[in-house]
Amino acid sequence: MKRTASWRAALLMVLVVFSTAGRSAARPRSEEEPSPLRERGVEVRMALLIEYYRRLPERKDDEEPETWAARLQEALAGFKQEVSARYSEGTLQRVLAMPHNEARRAAVVALGLMGTMQSNKAIAVKLHDSDGQVRQYAADALWAIWFRGDSDANVQELQRLMRMRNPEKAVEAFGALIKKAPEFAEAYNQRAILHFRLEEYQKSIADCEVALKLNPAHFGAAAGMAQCYMKLKKPRAALKAFKHALKINPNMEGVEETIRSLEDVLGEENKPDDKK
Repeated sequence: MKRTASWRAALLMVLVVFSTAGRSAARPRSEEEPSPLRERGVEVRMALLIEYYRRLPERKDDEEPETWAARLQEALAGFKQEVSARYSEGTLQRVLAMPHNEARRAAVVALGLMGTMQSNKAIAVKLHDSDGQVRQYAADALWAIWFRGDSDANVQELQRLMRMRNPEKAVEAFGALIKKAPEFAEAYNQRAILHFRLEEYQKSIADCEVALKLNPAHFGAAAGMAQCYMKLKKPRAALKAFKHALKINPNMEGVEETIRSLEDVLGEENKPDDKK
């Protein structure tokens, strides 16, 4: 089943909503539980996952965005409940390697709803999947997982700080959150965004670097770093950062064109290296 662009946009919004709610992981698997991919009933189990996925609704003609998002959110809540009752996070990760496109799509959507940072690497690989919808869903799922990448209390604090209207006060509050949760990569990335808005580009770059160190799959931090270098008029450093972002996620809109433009400019001007 081919999903439309509007379906994906609504899905991303709903994934963010689920990221702000209490976490609900997939069914844990004990060390003794055999891999479901080796069981005789694997075809039946994958067919069930695909069936759950196919129940997710399409947007109706002339349906208002708010109505559509609410309807999809309700359907995804049911999808999440059904999948979490039958599949562990490890099982869903293994489904990502299966040849059936629709099974991989279903697994990525499910992990976006209930996966943890333990699925980060497996989903990041799917940014290079042969199926375009899997690649798109993988990017959305990663953002959802990153936003809930720490304890429930720290995730709720992250969301609260992101709603603050005063960026200076928000930066200060993010400092307290980072001190409490020094391995929460998304906290650094969100503070980097605030530094960028405040035109504190070196501080933004520093936070992006930490976010990438903690989470090497964070293409958003890599692209954000590139934007900072552009503001600092360091095109070579920006080009390097943009290439890094595109290497992680080759589906980022506009990045490939920006890289070509920078390469053309640098080739014409033959400027010396402007690294930090």
